[in-house]
Amino acid sequence: MQWQIASGKLDLDQPLFLGILNITPDSFSDGGRHLAPVAAEEQALHLLQDGAGVLDLGAESTRPGAAPVTPEEEWGRLWPVLDRLRWRLPAAILSLDTRHPFVAKKGLEQGVAIVNDVTGFADPALLALARESSCGLIAMRSRMKDGGLYMPEYQGNGTVSPDAAIQELQEIKKRLMNAGIASDRILLDPGFGFGTTFPEDLALWQALPMLPELLEWPVQRFCIGISRKRFLAWRAGVPSLPPAQRDELTHQAQAEALSLGYRIFRTHAVNRSST
Repeated sequence: MQWQIASGKLDLDQPLFLGILNITPDSFSDGGRHLAPVAAEEQALHLLQDGAGVLDLGAESTRPGAAPVTPEEEWGRLWPVLDRLRWRLPAAILSLDTRHPFVAKKGLEQGVAIVNDVTGFADPALLALARESSCGLIAMRSRMKDGGLYMPEYQGNGTVSPDAAIQELQEIKKRLMNAGIASDRILLDPGFGFGTTFPEDLALWQALPMLPELLEWPVQRFCIGISRKRFLAWRAGVPSLPPAQRDELTHQAQAEALSLGYRIFRTHAVNRSST
């Protein structure tokens, strides 16, 4: 199976890691470290050398409590890094993590091959841009409240069904398909931690074996974004573990998903043994 992106096709029969490159001052795990173009290039090289097949650039933090930024401010952060990477690493496949049509359009004009939207292309203008382009798409399930991403207090008590989150992912799939977008351009992301508490994340994780059948969607065309998530620390019984110390938990979770047939992961640190 292959994934159709703007620059060609990616083989999905082997694990594919999207190396997360945060170009923000306030991301939950590495805020500010890669904001400067030189630092971003160094991290990009590190990710590629470790086995990342795609670099996923994001300039708006989605951590709990993060302040939204304007599209102009987001592009102002992105442009110097994007320009440097296109010059210094011309063969690198670039994904753009944005929910703003203005930023996505600018990125596509500069050779970005993939648009990754944490709001599942709910913005009609971004959906139209996706339909009109040839780029690959990552559509994530999330929840909005008062115009921003909803990040509830993370509680560890109770039993919750994954049905609501799965239905939200189903609606995203229908939105893209109803827009006439070819299915081989689309990856679906369950959106762990986006509007969900620990019991719901756990229920959604436990539903991974059934998710492809429930959504009638190939297992290879899901993108699992679990890297350094608070869910991992809660599941391991160490909820206070800082994000930067969750890489081993991340690799363990990715191995679980790999055993179920999932092949695509967004990650802050690539596990060389999985590439």
